Amino acid sequence: MSSVEKWKSLGSKPAGDYRIFKIRSDIKVSPRTGEAHDFYILEAVNWVTVIALTTDNKLVMVEQYRHGSDTVELEAPGGMMDPEDTSPVETAVRELREETGYEGTSAELIGQTFPNPAIMNNLCYTVLVRGCELKHKLHLDQTEDLATTLVEPEAVHDLIAKGRIGHSLVVVALYYYDQWRKKQSA
Repeated sequence: MSSVEKWKSLGSKPAGDYRIFKIRSDIKVSPRTGEAHDFYILEAVNWVTVIALTTDNKLVMVEQYRHGSDTVELEAPGGMMDPEDTSPVETAVRELREETGYEGTSAELIGQTFPNPAIMNNLCYTVLVRGCELKHKLHLDQTEDLATTLVEPEAVHDLIAKGRIGHSLVVVALYYYDQWRKKQSA
């Protein structure tokens, strides 16, 4: 049991709406000092990262330009959950198909994490899709330019160590995949 207490909320108000996220201001009281403080929270929809395995056990990954870091990243497919998506698994299947054209025979949730609980309120789910084959044309958003690439699972640790895979949520998803693999071989 934790000795750290939750902070009492005195109120919350909207502070901005920026299409892909909103900002709110929360006033909370420290249980340790009794003082009130103002915190800014990014409200974002939940995200999904897809670990997709082909029928010959290669990882389906994408290269894409990222505006925040101004880099081309090697990543797992993924994206934001749409309001009509009923589950992270549904989102994962859709995102995989749209971004890569691949479709699998089974999909399961293997992990979830808070992207940045200090300032964000959302979750990022990791979904494993197995038995993937290329079956569809790409259906990219207007702001997406992706190149699909297949990666040997054994190369992942080296790609992370060398900085080729640098997206933290992808690294976490690959960790969940690594844990899943270890359970399968135990």
